[in-house]
Amino acid sequence: MLYLIAVILLVALDQVVKALVRGLIPLGTSVSFIPHILNLTYIRNTGAAFSSLEGKTFFLGIVSALVSLVLIYMLAKPVVRHPVGRWIVTVVLAGALGNMIDRFFLGYVTDMFQTVFINFAVFNVADIYVVLGVIALAVYGVFFWDRLEPKKDAATEKAPEVEPEEKP
Repeated sequence: MLYLIAVILLVALDQVVKALVRGLIPLGTSVSFIPHILNLTYIRNTGAAFSSLEGKTFFLGIVSALVSLVLIYMLAKPVVRHPVGRWIVTVVLAGALGNMIDRFFLGYVTDMFQTVFINFAVFNVADIYVVLGVIALAVYGVFFWDRLEPKKDAATEKAPEVEPEEKP
């Protein structure tokens, strides 16, 4: 339940920031946010990261939905049991849902963060969740999975059924 509440709050934060940008910044314009570091630039992205798959909004929405279902399964089963791993999956799920909502309801993803000191793609809060979450999930899987994820108890695993031998 705690992870569900966290997903809802993270998605809400993403959606509020996007709504504020759409309401306060004219499309295609920039406002200095952190001088010489970060601008708020309102753009509509119909593709994926770095404008790849431009115009494939519905397809990307379906991909986001499928990824979200896998992440929900990982939390519900639970495939990932340790709280650190579950929080990481929660953050990635919130990012996938945040951008999926935009794709299905707006037909594009609202992006707004533009780095000034380096030429980089404009991104949003949900993108931050996904990127940092996926990096954390990879680190967790490679370096911590064996130590933090409990092994299945030998007593709970079902032994293979063996046919009884016939006596002559």
